[in-house]
Amino acid sequence: MTAVTTEPTTPTARGGVAAMSALALGGFAIGTTEFATMGLLPQVADTFDISIPTAGHAISLYALGVVVGAPLIAGLAAKLPRKGLLLALTVALAAGNGLSAAAPSAGTLLAARFLSGLPHGAYFGIAAVVAVRLVPPERRGTAVARIMVGLTLANLVGVPVATAAGQQVGWRAAYVAVALIAAATTLALAKWLPPVPATHNAGVAAELRAFRRPQVWFALLTGMVGFGGMFAVYSYISPLTTEVAGLPAGAVPWVLAVFGLGMTLGAAVGGRFVDRSVMGAVFGALVTVTVVLTVFGLTAAQPAAAVASVFLLGFASQVLASALQVRLMDASPDAPSLASSSNHSALNIANGAGAWLGGLAISAGWGFAATAWVGVALSLAGLVVATTSVLVDRRAEKILPHREQQS
Repeated sequence: MTAVTTEPTTPTARGGVAAMSALALGGFAIGTTEFATMGLLPQVADTFDISIPTAGHAISLYALGVVVGAPLIAGLAAKLPRKGLLLALTVALAAGNGLSAAAPSAGTLLAARFLSGLPHGAYFGIAAVVAVRLVPPERRGTAVARIMVGLTLANLVGVPVATAAGQQVGWRAAYVAVALIAAATTLALAKWLPPVPATHNAGVAAELRAFRRPQVWFALLTGMVGFGGMFAVYSYISPLTTEVAGLPAGAVPWVLAVFGLGMTLGAAVGGRFVDRSVMGAVFGALVTVTVVLTVFGLTAAQPAAAVASVFLLGFASQVLASALQVRLMDASPDAPSLASSSNHSALNIANGAGAWLGGLAISAGWGFAATAWVGVALSLAGLVVATTSVLVDRRAEKILPHREQQS
């Protein structure tokens, strides 16, 4: 498969530490607002006198915003300069979280969470394209992993701190903090990110043509299915920690931090795996997730083993996310923005599907630990999709020379 060939805007070995840090800061804000809500549902429910499942709709509507916003914004804004678009997205992120913090009713909060999710996927997709253009082609995996460090640090630091602060000060404080971080990101990008024009001949039609390519769909489907395995377990990490592993409720933020530590290390070193082989990283990550979930299913009642599994799950999942991001850009080198942004729509579909399927296993009376076996099934299905994509690629490579000889 052809790698992304768009000329870097300012090609340097490191891509500009300040610019990369500014892009990662936006990822930190997004990661915090996405996952902190999960730990604040009881407080939200108490404020509006609603049930926790009803308050959970805030999570679902945020995910829906990501699914809708990523392709819509990336497609319609295909011709806009990349820096200006990123600035607009961080302003929208700040506004959505500010509205979330000030929501006077449950309905307003739900609407605000949907609006907050709209810039999520587009930001990461465009930021990945920009990061790749700031470095030489052989460093594209490292560049994507570097901007994802913000998301991983959110799980390591932002989410546990926001959850603890929200429990002590009130859940609105978490959204105020995210709004301020998003505003700081806007200022940082304005100062440190160099001007980045849109891709040559960019436009809605050009971006949509990327979806004619089978490998784009294979990569998206791999994320939708394979990543669902991680979410089947992570969505129920709180009861798994307390009711299965037998740890106190106060241990939940620490377990979340362990998951975030795994993600952070996965982002730090995973980019090197992607630089060496994109599909090798995809297969390696999916196999690791499958093995880890199998071990977790067998040892979830043992605290040390369960925590170790959570760490490895975070590590492998982040490597998979970076690899799929680059795979999508490689599959659509002439129109990378929409395909890249759609990766986050796919991952949020995995979020919803994994949580739903895990919930079915729990409702069937199989117990919280059964979510691990749901995860194993999903990660194995992801491996099947990834393997099929490679076989289709090889078949196309054999057919193309044959056609050239005939012509």
